[in-house]
Amino acid sequence: MSIAVVCRQTIIIVMLGSLGFLLSSCTERSWNNPYPAADDDKNIAYSVFDERPKHLDPVRSYSSTEYRIHGQIHEPPLQYNYLKRPYQLEPLTAVRMPVLNYEDKQGRTLEDNASEDDIAFSVYTIQIKPGIRYQPHPAFAKNEKGQFYYQNLQASDLEAISTLSDFKHTGSRELVAADYIYEIKRLAHPRLSSPVFSIMSDYIVGLKSYAETLKQVNERQNDNNQTLYLDLNKYPLSGVKLVDRYTYQIKIKGKYPQILYWLAMPFFAPVAVEVDKFYSQPGMKERNLVMDWYPVGTGAYMLTENNPNRRMTLERNPNFHMDLYPSEGEKGDIEAGLLKDAGKQMPFIDKVVYILEKESIPNWNKFLQGYYDVSGLSSDSFDQAIQFGATGDVALTEEMKNKKIKLLTTTETSTYYMGFNMQDPVVGGSGDRARKLRQAIAIAIDFDDYISIFRNGRGIASQGPIPPGLFGYSEGVAGYNPFVYTQVNGKIKRRSIVEAKKLMVSAGYPNGRDEKTGKPLLLYYDSTGSGPDQKSVWDWYKKQFKKINIQLIIRNTDYNRFQGKMRDGNAQIFSWGWNADYPDPENFMFLLYGPNGKVKYQGENAANYDNKEFNRLFDKMKNMQDGPERLRLIERMVDIARYDSPWLWGFHPKQFVLQHDWYKNRKLNLMAHNGLKYLRIDPLSRKINRQKWNKPILWPFWLIVISVVLVVVPAVMTFRKKERQSMKEAG
Repeated sequence: MSIAVVCRQTIIIVMLGSLGFLLSSCTERSWNNPYPAADDDKNIAYSVFDERPKHLDPVRSYSSTEYRIHGQIHEPPLQYNYLKRPYQLEPLTAVRMPVLNYEDKQGRTLEDNASEDDIAFSVYTIQIKPGIRYQPHPAFAKNEKGQFYYQNLQASDLEAISTLSDFKHTGSRELVAADYIYEIKRLAHPRLSSPVFSIMSDYIVGLKSYAETLKQVNERQNDNNQTLYLDLNKYPLSGVKLVDRYTYQIKIKGKYPQILYWLAMPFFAPVAVEVDKFYSQPGMKERNLVMDWYPVGTGAYMLTENNPNRRMTLERNPNFHMDLYPSEGEKGDIEAGLLKDAGKQMPFIDKVVYILEKESIPNWNKFLQGYYDVSGLSSDSFDQAIQFGATGDVALTEEMKNKKIKLLTTTETSTYYMGFNMQDPVVGGSGDRARKLRQAIAIAIDFDDYISIFRNGRGIASQGPIPPGLFGYSEGVAGYNPFVYTQVNGKIKRRSIVEAKKLMVSAGYPNGRDEKTGKPLLLYYDSTGSGPDQKSVWDWYKKQFKKINIQLIIRNTDYNRFQGKMRDGNAQIFSWGWNADYPDPENFMFLLYGPNGKVKYQGENAANYDNKEFNRLFDKMKNMQDGPERLRLIERMVDIARYDSPWLWGFHPKQFVLQHDWYKNRKLNLMAHNGLKYLRIDPLSRKINRQKWNKPILWPFWLIVISVVLVVVPAVMTFRKKERQSMKEAG
């Protein structure tokens, strides 16, 4: 074959390839679409996760990243109203709100207005709705004779089993009250180490002694090398009672109205004994066939794929009970389109795919391309999405507006603070010297500046322990901390460094030196973390302390070592935070309650703060109903804590969430764990926008084609000319 022929064929191939490329570019589907073409029109939502959920068993899980998965699967008796604010509890599987009766020490029923001194027990009666069924699962599968397929498996039966879907048969059954009792018993299971056992054992009658009973049984089983299954039904718990098939009771010591909030959390969701027995069989754990990996519930969704290194998938539960979208909300919900689906059966989305994205940039790019329906905001993408007006108002950039992306914001029911170890000889204690030192530092550490630099303005400086949205929080001038701020022309302003330095002098540290020894004051900040971002934070803290001539020494360590130092009381200054378990001020004020100290009582009072008057008021306030008297007690407690300054009050973070226009019914709810069932998507709108936003850029390709042609064609022509010349000379 002559070179000329080869060149001609090359040109033809290039042109045909270009034509094919052009034709393919005319197809509707985007080239960079990461999902199967068959799913383009389907009712599927796409989101991300950045770390593997550690626990999906409701009795063990205590993380928001885990709740977003199993919160859609498990159904406690109560839930939070999706739309109403302030947050309101309402029945979920329960027929009505629990019925409360008080009893004295002899078990006699008391009047509702009985004195708190006479109330020995609170009995909550909960009736659940009949007809609710569990999701399909092998644990319930039975043959024609009514015998379980998979409750007595041998090792050989599991040889071909690697995932839950490998079991051929599934079944279901009705939810009953005994399933809720079984889960309460699991709080004391010696192998599960529930994170709320210590709290619940203080309130649920008999739970502490029940844990001792189970511990002894478990030890006997281990000694005798018996089965893995611990049959909780063999051992009664005095604090719970089965009334009938659909009714059960929980008996609480004294008064503890906050138990209603716990009844909306997964710790009190039902667990079927069949499921526990199924997962407890030999060989299951080795295959990750456990409740921590494949939870089972009655909720709107079920987990059908758990591949935490790649993807997790929730699909609609075909057995889901009647559950209608709310018909009432709050002011502005109608205008926001949040009541268009009022009265309709939920859920609306058939399937939700969560994809592992460890880096923020690919996550953000795929969101802009329309391949993720919703996105948070990192510091890398903040300026591309958000702009601030002249008055500080937050708005979307033009790029976001052009794509009809929506911004949802809310201040989280969380408090992040820098704390002092009140047992430390320098910064701790109730004496004037240490207190004035803490007050001076509180003025110097400018958390408004911290929020601006490190959080892109997403947060508000704290004035006390209670975050916005909870009873007891006062906004603006009405609730400012007078030891850190002052009021000027109706606005609050941070006190000056001059005032902080005066406090330093009064504390015995003029110019940052101990007046008794002349030595410079060195304080130690115990922290965990690494990387340039963390170093920037540490450098910022050092500069803040330097304002009042204090040298701050960073003591960085791994998290386990840090936890040990906190438990032992060896930390001096530290950072901590708390997310609300439930929307009650007690859940934050108990962080400063003396008998909850971390060192002495292994509680959540990380500062080990212990003020007798604060403790007395807390004991009085904690079980009260919201009202003027409770508010008065809270305000007095906050005043005491501000004066003592066991915390640098830190900030309450703001949550910024972006979502595409096709993502409907989203309202940020910081308490609800089952929000997925309310959401709806418009797959057609998403498909159209994906095609619009991901059109291929063809000019680089055509530039290459033209370049090839410009090189090849002259070369061919030159070669042919030389070839003819040679033939002519030869002739």
